[in-house]
Amino acid sequence: MTDATARLDTHGGTNRVSASPTPRTDTRMLRADATGHSRAELRPTMANREDARPGLALTSRALLRDGRPWLPVSGELHYTRVPRERWTERLRLMRAGGVSVVSTYVFWLHHEPVRRETRFDGRYDVAAFVDAVRAEGLEIILRIGPWAHGEMRNGGFPDWVQQARVQHRTDDPAYLELVREWFDRLAAALDGRSTPERVLGIQLDNELYDQPRHLVTLKRLAREAGLSAPLWTATAWGGAELPDPEVLPLWGGYGDGFWVDPGEPWEPTFRAHYFFSDTWDDPGIGADVRGEDAARASELSPWFPAATCELGGGMATAYHRRPRPDALDIAAVAHAKLGSGSAWQGYYMYTGGTNPGPGLEETQSTGYPNDMTRLSYDFHAPIGESGRTAPSHAALRLQHAFVEAFGDRLAPLPSHLPDVRPSGVEDAHTLRWAVRADDGAGFVFIGWHQPHVPLPTYRGARLRIDTSHGPVELPSAPVDIPPGTLARWPLGLQVAGVTIDWATASAVTVLPGSASTPPALVLIEDAGIPVEVAHDGFAHAVTPGAAPVRIEEADGATLDVLVLPAADAPRVWVVDAAAGGRRLFVGSDELTWDAAGRVSVRASGDAPDVREYVDGAWRAPDWEHAGGAAVAASVSVHLIREGTLPSGDYGSRDGRQAAPDDAVLDAHAAVYRLDIPSGLDADAVLRVRWAGDVAQLRVDGITATDRFWDGSELVANVRDVGAGQDARVELHILPLRRDTGVHLPVDAAARLAASGDGLCALDDARIDQRALWHEIR
Repeated sequence: MTDATARLDTHGGTNRVSASPTPRTDTRMLRADATGHSRAELRPTMANREDARPGLALTSRALLRDGRPWLPVSGELHYTRVPRERWTERLRLMRAGGVSVVSTYVFWLHHEPVRRETRFDGRYDVAAFVDAVRAEGLEIILRIGPWAHGEMRNGGFPDWVQQARVQHRTDDPAYLELVREWFDRLAAALDGRSTPERVLGIQLDNELYDQPRHLVTLKRLAREAGLSAPLWTATAWGGAELPDPEVLPLWGGYGDGFWVDPGEPWEPTFRAHYFFSDTWDDPGIGADVRGEDAARASELSPWFPAATCELGGGMATAYHRRPRPDALDIAAVAHAKLGSGSAWQGYYMYTGGTNPGPGLEETQSTGYPNDMTRLSYDFHAPIGESGRTAPSHAALRLQHAFVEAFGDRLAPLPSHLPDVRPSGVEDAHTLRWAVRADDGAGFVFIGWHQPHVPLPTYRGARLRIDTSHGPVELPSAPVDIPPGTLARWPLGLQVAGVTIDWATASAVTVLPGSASTPPALVLIEDAGIPVEVAHDGFAHAVTPGAAPVRIEEADGATLDVLVLPAADAPRVWVVDAAAGGRRLFVGSDELTWDAAGRVSVRASGDAPDVREYVDGAWRAPDWEHAGGAAVAASVSVHLIREGTLPSGDYGSRDGRQAAPDDAVLDAHAAVYRLDIPSGLDADAVLRVRWAGDVAQLRVDGITATDRFWDGSELVANVRDVGAGQDARVELHILPLRRDTGVHLPVDAAARLAASGDGLCALDDARIDQRALWHEIR
């Protein structure tokens, strides 16, 4: 490749590429050898000869759909934790975020609290949930347990199962009889829906480490009951012994977690997920329940690709430890797994929710080391408990647009790590990067972010990648890599007959061409890094946000390259609907679309703030108002009772503080009455900024949702919690003692330290409601 800088000539509003060579700038290269090939392709019985679905296949490299590699994105939503009338809107928000597979626990505890008295109505109607998922064109994974965890009491076992005189989670015949009865009732409720044509996968148990034959037995019992799917899965972390190749091993990765003791620092098992690696096991997940670390690490099976089901889409909040990952933290872990060779991106949780009743949560009193919130399971997820999206929805959405557009190429590609790698999880100076490529084509991944311990700007980066077609060096001159960079740079990427040698902007998607314009490769600037696009041996400087660069090959193949500015990253939406094709929108309002591709917008202003890129130019789509009005209003707050400082001693287990019970809140919490305005619709949420220890939002005296304070807002859907105009809505805030000892995020800990003996405040309460608009097509 010849080093060059670009001279862009503009003709008729379109940049046409030409270039002139410049002297090479010498620098010390960072090198990676990408000449190796993919692992040998094996085809297990699963999904190929057993429980097969036409058009779907599984290999040791990737899933195949209609003969093409498929890189799924799965997100966890628990149907029993979400009101039934909200299922479809949550599913559309998931699809808008780039999720193609919905994963859900089937909590035995929720369905059969009393033996042989099952409920499958309302929010418990698992068959209706399967129908709702499939109606939106999404795939579904049923995690049927019987043991699930999910921060549930007894790990999801009903009390009568937990108390049964059996050897739980083994092949004890007495236990298996209970499981057989449950599987039969579940299959009856699904009424023929759990088949390879309707359900993509079934997970057996959860975090079972030393009973491989029991997983085989559970698979047999499920199939005998009439439950089947192309994929049978099991969690593989923690050194799990799995019955290879009876189940597809699934991995996880959390950048922080509540299951560590309150006084512990950010531990290595969390830190490791911010690095590209060929290690997939995580000994930290479930270690508090397991009781000890795994004696050995699990390795990838030769039969299956690297696949995940529990990348941290957020994190739950325990009383003793309250992590609060931000959008970049969450996206960086997912990005690292993608660059490390993931063939399946799976998130837990992707959509938060609310327990369907009190007393269902994991607590110290039910044998766990952690006290969880009684009702809220918001999880700081991309889609929160209230149904509103968090910034992580946008950060992951950009990655998932990339996966949707390029996943068929990416899924089978091996990951190549550089010659010089970080020396350990405390290395904050060696650049973290990897290459997924084969035969000179693929993507360069750079991940330069981690929480808690800031990274410096990496100075003078230049990469040399050895390929089967010779070395590739990029950029044309050394660049600085700012902290926060998550880059996905094309390498030898062919689109519409045009080959992009490389680019120093992240790939987003490819838009189809029209009669007047060629297809468009969409890239996005990585903030602080000059954008270059190399073609035919020359590197061309490109200005983000300018008109597209048009590249024309001698044989007539033509491609536009559109580079979005970095500031647009949280505003990018890629609509991919079979009926309407792939479309690119940029806007601050929330987009969703139905299975037919009709776009809707929830707008916070008088009209949608959205523009679409069509035929080489930006335009404002036509919208019709479909209902509701944008509302941003303060809520009148009345102090009913001052808070008083509690003892702070609510018990403990294994050095972890227990949460206070309602009697403590009734005696010491500050009580505020909130006057909810009239005329609100189903979109309205109450947003409360507060500080203290525990908050309970009570409606007519009954707790509707709750939080342990970590510095974030309490957000509740007004209609879902029953907080109408005539309801008595109160927020109870228990003061947090300065000497509490619970682990808080840095900003929350600083606020507590600056308080007196304790902290108790309601800073602000407001209503946020958006209008609904439909696209006019």
